[in-house]
Amino acid sequence: MNITQHTDYALRLLMYLGTCPDRRVTIKEVAECFDISRSHLMKIVTELVAKGFVDGARGKGGGLTLARPATEINLGDVVRQIEPSLELVECFGTKSHCLLDPACRLKGVLDGALRAFLSALDQVSLADLVVSDARLHEALGLNAPVRIALQPRKASRP
Repeated sequence: MNITQHTDYALRLLMYLGTCPDRRVTIKEVAECFDISRSHLMKIVTELVAKGFVDGARGKGGGLTLARPATEINLGDVVRQIEPSLELVECFGTKSHCLLDPACRLKGVLDGALRAFLSALDQVSLADLVVSDARLHEALGLNAPVRIALQPRKASRP
């Protein structure tokens, strides 16, 4: 199974947004981080907004945020909605011209593999990929969220 570059970039964008839940992110920022064309990224953003994964606001103070919590964004759902086709081979479609189609067992095997692939993605939320991961923040050039461990106060002595 090979997902398209479009879906790959959509997943990367969602991961970036998931690491910045408390602020709006600009297309320019993400495009520069991943070295993606801004116009190409804009097409992806438009689709993610239309599908309800991302909220976008224009103008000063605008930018992108996740449309819902990262815990509610399922990777299997994203791939199904963004990937243009999950037809692994010609016979998965309606216009199969393969002469083996009536007796082929490969189609069933590949269908099972596709279901297993999607099932694995269905088990993962966006939050699973981005939650409290300092290495991810570092890789993206972002400041990792500061976590302060509260130490119990020692009783003062008289």
